[in-house]
Amino acid sequence: MSAAFDRQRAFDQQRTFDQQRMFDQLWESLLPVGRDEQTGGYRRLAWTAADIACREWFVAAAEARDLTVETDGNANLWAWWGEPGPGSVAVGSHLDSVPDGGAFDGPLGVVSAFAALDVLRDRGVRPRRPLAVVAFADEEGGRFGVACVGSRLMTGALDPDRARELADADGITLAAAMADAGHDPGRLGRDDDRLGRLAAYVELHVEQGRGLADLDRPVGVGTGIWPHGRYRCTFEGRADHAGTTRLEDRADPMLTYAETVLAARKRARLAGARATFGRVHVEPNATNAIPSRVVGWLDLRAADEPGLEQLLADVRRGAQERAARDGTTVEVAVESQSPAVVFDAQLRDRMAGLLDAPTLATQAGHDAGVLATDVPTGMLFVRNRTGVSHSPLEHADPADCHAGVLALATVLEAELAVVPGNGGAG
Repeated sequence: MSAAFDRQRAFDQQRTFDQQRMFDQLWESLLPVGRDEQTGGYRRLAWTAADIACREWFVAAAEARDLTVETDGNANLWAWWGEPGPGSVAVGSHLDSVPDGGAFDGPLGVVSAFAALDVLRDRGVRPRRPLAVVAFADEEGGRFGVACVGSRLMTGALDPDRARELADADGITLAAAMADAGHDPGRLGRDDDRLGRLAAYVELHVEQGRGLADLDRPVGVGTGIWPHGRYRCTFEGRADHAGTTRLEDRADPMLTYAETVLAARKRARLAGARATFGRVHVEPNATNAIPSRVVGWLDLRAADEPGLEQLLADVRRGAQERAARDGTTVEVAVESQSPAVVFDAQLRDRMAGLLDAPTLATQAGHDAGVLATDVPTGMLFVRNRTGVSHSPLEHADPADCHAGVLALATVLEAELAVVPGNGGAG
């Protein structure tokens, strides 16, 4: 009996090693795409060469697993195990990045989805419902300014006419960028047929915070997403000479902008919320000239929607009061707003029970949060020991990534065992 036990243990260890190696090889094959050698960060902005290369990587990974690949009207990529139809389960994330972002935000979920499928096949699982690995288009909004474009279009949360007119810093529209890449922007819009197929969507993501690190757990289950918004703040003043114009004679929008940045942070800190000016455009952007215009993009997040509304009102009022003193003007325009999301309670509880994992909320937006209006959704988070994200320093240990794959495979095995039309997946 001891010899048989030893053989079984050796077999199990070899199987675990092989499963981990499948993830490692897949991860390494994607890692160089879009990486900047100087910063170490990733520049996989939507519809750039790096993003297109990521999409090609997805197709190759799917075809290597004999999955059927399709691109929907909103340019989201789907790789099917089984015939697409009602009761399907989808799993995935996104492949694009913020400028100089980290390697894990988004791609970890897609790579883990393929790796989890490999684990299921290695276990001999025969799913009773179709499974799709999905990569949503332009989740980060790093090029055109609106996040979760592919999933928002799919659910109707983003108007297709508005999406087509979105433009990057060079004035290239989303429609033109898509067309140059061979996709028809005329097909954008809500996809009721595809949404109707899905019984559940599960997204694995690197945690963008220290919750799991503080709990000393490799994997957690998401409960929901804080509401958040992105706002374009335009400060107008008068261009003038930096040397000859007395301070008291200036109408300097940079001063109003700077005071607003500081005030927004203070108000967010007092409210236990988040306020970030992470992008700025200055005109005429000359060292020896007082600006005529400063445009800053503000990201606000709070624990609930009334708190977010109050924070925005406080920032707007403070900026207007400061502008009146500075002889400038300010306009705050909404670019996108995402309501609070509570993930499907039944799916959440099933995942937490299967994995014996802690539950936690996130302040970051995800495609899962967008789909939650139409599909039962759930999220798994993989520990990020530093908590750093949207940075080259973003990191998850290989052992934690492997744990995430096994957790995802366990969840999918349970969901795929449900008979379609007999209780559903959520």
